[in-house]
Amino acid sequence: MESNEIERRAQRAEELFKQGFNCAQAVFASCADLYGIEDESMALRLSASFGGGIGRMRMVCGAASGMFMLAGLECGSATPHDNEGKMGNYKRVQQLAGDFKDKYGSLICAELLGLAPKGQCDCKLDLDPRPAERTPEYYEKRPCAEMVAEAVRIFILTQNQPKS
Repeated sequence: MESNEIERRAQRAEELFKQGFNCAQAVFASCADLYGIEDESMALRLSASFGGGIGRMRMVCGAASGMFMLAGLECGSATPHDNEGKMGNYKRVQQLAGDFKDKYGSLICAELLGLAPKGQCDCKLDLDPRPAERTPEYYEKRPCAEMVAEAVRIFILTQNQPKS
């Protein structure tokens, strides 16, 4: 994929996030068409539960989860007992996770947002299911818009790398 197309998709992810979609939705919907999911509303619904660190519990970053969902479309197995297929998919997810963690220092939403120290996350569940209001202040204090764009770049740039 050419660099201008990668950047277009990264910008689309950032736009989706800034429109009010969650981080997982932004990443997943910006690339789902590459794997036959042409209906953007379907892509948005499939990934809706993973925002805010999975259901706003501040666990695994939604941008990373969006990449992992794309990895399932890319190389996930749909055959029971396909251990080789599972292993290939898990290797891909681990590669993506490593690249994301190398860039941001964590995969944990609470740590990425500064709600918990990096590497020492003792996540207390925030069980308030209400999404935060999307205000200019919301966007100023969260690194999520940049992260969704970068998650798309990481996913696409590593897409054709040989799995070792």
